[in-house]
Order: sequence, then structure tokens, then C-alpha cells
Amino acid sequence: MNFDLSEEQEMMRDMFARFLDENSSGTRVRAALPGGFDPALWQGLAELGALGLRVPEEAGGLGLGLFDAVVLMDEAGRTLASGPLAEALVAARLLAQLGASDDLLGRVIAGEAVATLALRDVAEFPRQWVAGGLVADAVVARKGNDVVLVTVPAEARVAEENLASTPLAELDLGALPATVLGSGEAALATFAAGVEEWKLLIAAALSGLSREALKIAAAYAGERKAFGVFIGTFQAISHPMADLICEIDGGKFLVWKAIRSIADGEAEAAAQVSLAAWWTAETAARTVTQSLHTFGGIGLTVEHDIHLYNLRAKAWPLVLGDPQELLAEAGRRLYAGETASLPEVGAVPVEFDLGDEARQVQKEIHDFFARNVTAEEREKFHYSWEGHNSRIHKKLVEADLAYLALPKDVGGRGLNAYSVTAARDAFEEEGWNNPVAGVAQMVALIIYRFGTDELKRDVLAKIMSGDAIASLGYSEPGCGSDVFNAQCRAIPDGNGWRIEGTKMWTSGANLTDYVLMLTRTNTEVAKHKGLTMFIVPLKAEGVTIQAVHTFMDERTNITFYDGVKIPDSWRLGEVDGGVRTMAASLELEHGGGFAKVQRVMLEEAVELCREIDAPGGGKLIERPNAQSRLARTYANYLASELIAYRANWAQVENKPNLAYGPMAKMFSSEKFTTDSRDLLDLTAPYSLSKRKGPAGALNHSYRHAHGTTIYGGTSEVHRSMIAEKGLGLPRTRQ
Repeated sequence: MNFDLSEEQEMMRDMFARFLDENSSGTRVRAALPGGFDPALWQGLAELGALGLRVPEEAGGLGLGLFDAVVLMDEAGRTLASGPLAEALVAARLLAQLGASDDLLGRVIAGEAVATLALRDVAEFPRQWVAGGLVADAVVARKGNDVVLVTVPAEARVAEENLASTPLAELDLGALPATVLGSGEAALATFAAGVEEWKLLIAAALSGLSREALKIAAAYAGERKAFGVFIGTFQAISHPMADLICEIDGGKFLVWKAIRSIADGEAEAAAQVSLAAWWTAETAARTVTQSLHTFGGIGLTVEHDIHLYNLRAKAWPLVLGDPQELLAEAGRRLYAGETASLPEVGAVPVEFDLGDEARQVQKEIHDFFARNVTAEEREKFHYSWEGHNSRIHKKLVEADLAYLALPKDVGGRGLNAYSVTAARDAFEEEGWNNPVAGVAQMVALIIYRFGTDELKRDVLAKIMSGDAIASLGYSEPGCGSDVFNAQCRAIPDGNGWRIEGTKMWTSGANLTDYVLMLTRTNTEVAKHKGLTMFIVPLKAEGVTIQAVHTFMDERTNITFYDGVKIPDSWRLGEVDGGVRTMAASLELEHGGGFAKVQRVMLEEAVELCREIDAPGGGKLIERPNAQSRLARTYANYLASELIAYRANWAQVENKPNLAYGPMAKMFSSEKFTTDSRDLLDLTAPYSLSKRKGPAGALNHSYRHAHGTTIYGGTSEVHRSMIAEKGLGLPRTRQ
């Protein structure tokens, strides 16, 4: 797993960043208007080798890979570089690949001539809008069965006002002089691969643009006051920003994933190219709108840079046409067998492979279930506590497959985040995904770190052997996600304590032996300083468990504690030190999220769409509308997975963690919810049924998804964490 650039790419990025900061500032971008082309900038990029970056060395270029070009385009997007850079990079490469004159290619690489790209077949659209057409000396285009080089005389370049004042021009390519560069299948495939490369370059530029626009808005929200406070403390400001930074990161990683998939020859690579371009176009549009809105009226003025980001965000991708067509294209590539010619990408530093250890653990899990689990037991599997099977759990413990994330010194397997993620995927595939082992690991770690010898002997040993399980007693009826507002009291009683109060959402309490409980021990200090942790036996006198059933087919509980007596030896950590004790569980933070259930939901939806008859004949899967919506779900699942992988990687490699875990959980749960709703609609009325099979599975996904945005910390809590740690916004929670 690797989310880092190579050392050489970091140096290259720094070089381009410094140059663009100086030569593509807001002042310089404005100075290039209304034409939108900066000759000095263009010449400087040429001198740095940018225009020949993708041209083979033997043709006079740098011969670098597509990922290197993406690094450049990210910086160009961040600084709103004035010129058709993505088009020029592709055009120069096509000139080299198709054997254009050395003189023209040399002048293009040197910045002495501008070559650009026509994105539509000239045979069908002889007159079309061309990015950079206003300054282009030559245009590489497809014309029927040929790839042609169209020479553009000065008189053909007619300036016209346009949305972002870019050097866009409508050219009558069919009426201009053209030279055939190549004909037939091979030439057309080379050109088509160039268009796919352009999609990824524009996507990278939009990613850089989006991040910078949000960064500018976040900085403003941290210094602008309204009603006496910074506006960044308002969740109406900070929470949409938190959503957007997740979307921006997701788009960036989709670009990276598409390039990695091309390099690896994966079947879904072509669809991933289309989705990366669609995603970043959509995200950029939403980001610049929200960012401008953050500034209020000042954002509408031409003096403020944010409007430049707003307009470029739309201008750059729309030269291809409606971005929704990219989503439709992805749907055809995923579900209708459409193929595409893809570029050679060269070396790719990023890697999303979980590793050999992860694959070995997955094999162990699959082998275990094949050997030890009956069909009758599988029928009773459920993602909640009600799916617990004590026999299987104990056998998993004996096979060292239960406590995978728990450190070895505690008695667990001590796997890294990659292998834990892989194991969760394998358990999901087997249908065994209830929370028993996960909670047991948390409780065991805290007892090991803070428990007395008595507690380790009487409780920890039973948990580690699989003979006992535990629940969590954090939430209460009156505090929800604000667990530090706990009011359930632990009152000194002789040499021990007396527990008085109520806990809510004590899932599994009807099955478990113990509860890890957060209690109020001091009412005279700040709420987070007056808490203490205990292990409380749920079979003790004074404990009452009342069932609460959810529409997700899941049982949880209210638990009442009426004078429950426990010895002081069952306390965990210092009195009033409960927050520090709780923090020990962060050792088990592995990025989580719901990508695995999103993937399963998508698979069920695809199967159901293959079964459902469509009006007028054929199957639902054959309809473009269904293909697009399934493709969108696929993109959301893939982005969720990549964001979670980033959290894994940051943990394993000890990288700065800017709320990556909360991002993975919040983003995936929100996408799970919206996609489950959409897929329920798409496959209606069949999805109304709870019958066994894909219809019932989608029905259940819709109901299950609603809980994922609530338990484990609500999306609102995680948005606040993301806004604060990921964007530097002021604290929104008091």
C-alpha cells in the first residue's frame, strides 16, 4: 500500500508549484484575461519541460509517465494556469506517437507553437468548440477513419466571450487544411487513448482546483466573524466543507486508482477513467459554489479570486460536453461490454494492494468457514449482535482469527491495518460480520492496559478464551453522541462502588456477560474530567435489560442499573480519568467504514437488475438509466474503499492523520445511505419484498444503512472532526 509520490515526483511537484505560485497568481490570471492565455507562463512551462513531459525521450521529450502528468495538472488546477495545458500535453504525445514533423513537435515542446486537441469526430462535427482554439497553431483530431493534423491560420481564430474567459474558440475544422497522421484501427486507437488520458488530466486539474478553492474558503471562515464568533464555528458552514473535502479526496484517489488499474490491466480500468472525470467535474462544481457562498457578497465581486475558481471549474470539463455522459459511459463500460483504448501509463508509485499477509489471512478465514460452519448456521448469520454464535466465536478464538487487531502482548494476533481490513472483507463475504469480536477486542485492551490483576484473572481471561463476551455502555438516553455528558453515576460505597442510572443502545446486553461502562464520578468539574470507567457484570443484582427493536431487524437494549454493587478492583484507570482510559481503544483504529457492505449491496443490485424484465423487452441491466445508477454506486463504493485504505496507510506508515478515520466512516455511511435509497427505487417494486435473494438483500440494505450514520459516532460529530483536523476550521463542538 502506498499513497506517497516518489522522491523524484515530489521534487517535480515542488518545482512546478514554485513556478506556478509565482507565474500563475491571481494577478497573473487576471492579466491574461479576456483571452485567458499567458504566453510568458506558457514559455516558462516549456522551459521546465512541462509541454514535452509525456513525449518519448527519442522524440525530444521527457518520456515520463501519466502519473507525473497528473502531478503537474494538480498544481496547474490549484493555480488556474492560463492555457490549454491538458490538451497540449496529449496533443504533443499524439504528434510523437503518430510521426508528425519533427519541426512542429519541437516547436510545440519549446512553447513556440500551441497544439491542442479536438474531442469530437470532425467527420460528424466539422465545426466544434476547441479548448485553446483561440491560440492554437494546430489541432489533432479524428476525422472518420483518419487521425488528422489541422493547421489553424490566424484568421480562423475568432475571439468570443465565454464563461471563464479561457482561450476557447469554435473552429470549422472541416474547412481548414489538414494532414493525415494515421489511418485505420491502430491510429484511431492511439487517438482514443489520448482522449482517455485527457479525461484523467482534466480530472487531476479539477481536483487541485477544488482543494484550493475549499482551502481559501476555510481560511476565510476561520477569520471572518458574524454575531461575535468566527463563521467557521457554524456547522452550516463547516459541515458542507467536511463533506466536500471527502469528495475531493475521493476524486483524487479515483484518478490514481484508474491509472493503477490501467497499469495492472484490470477489466474495470476504462470505467474508472470515465468515473474519475465525472466525479471530479461534479465535485468541482459543488465545491466552488459552496466556497463562493462562504464569502457571501464579497465572493460575487470580480476583485475576489474565488469567482475565478467558480468559472474555471465549469469551463475546463464542459468542452467535452455534459459530464453526465461520462457517467453513462462508465455504465456502458461496466455493464454493457463497451471497450475503450487506454493509454500507456508508465511507472505508477501508488499501490492499493493489501499485501501477502492480508491474502493469507483471507484464505484462513475462508478455509475456516468451509470446514467449521454448517448451512443451518449460515442461515442465522446477521450483521448485528443477534447473529452471534458462541460455538463459532470460540472456534475463531482457538484458530487465532477472532482478535486480529488486538496487540500480541494482550493475546491477539497483532495484524496491521491492511490485514485487518482484508479480514473484514473476508468475513463480509462469508456473511459473518457481527460486532462481537470487535467489541471484545476493545474491552480486552482496556482491561489489559488499566485493569487490576483480579479483573484480568476473572474477566480478561474469559474474554480471551472466547468463554465470555462484553458490551459497551457509553450512550445514555439524554446524551446521544455526546458520551462525555454521561450522567449514570458511580457512587463510592464502602470499599467499592454503587452504579445508579440508565444506559441506552447497550447492544448485545441480552447476550453478553459484562459491560464496559463510562460513569459520572464527579459533578464539580468539567464534564469530560469527571468520568470513570468500570467493568460491570450484567448478571448482577439490580441490572435490568429491556429490549429495543429497530426497523433494521436489529435488537439493541436499554439497561437500568439500580444500586448495582461492584468492588473497586473492577475500576479501570484512575478515578475521574475515564477519558484517558477510553483513549486506549484508539490503538485499534483502522480506518473502518462501510465499503465492504456497499460492495455487497452493489453486487445484489446488479444481480437483481439482470433478473428484472424491463418494459418493452430485455432486462433492466440493459437500460442506460440503470447502468448509470449502478456505475454511480460503484464509484461511491470505490471512493469509500480508497479513503479507508488511506486511513490504513496513514496508521501503518505513521503519517499525519487529518481525521482520516472519521472521513472513512462518515463518507461511506452517507454514500451507503443515499445509494441504498436509489437502488431501492431503481429495482422497485421488487425491492419492496423481504424475500430471500437480491430483492430482500436490497430491502435490508436500505434499512441497515440508516443506522450507519448514527452508531459509532453520528455523521455530524465526524463532520466536525473533519472540519477541524482536515481543514483547520475552528472548533464547532463545545
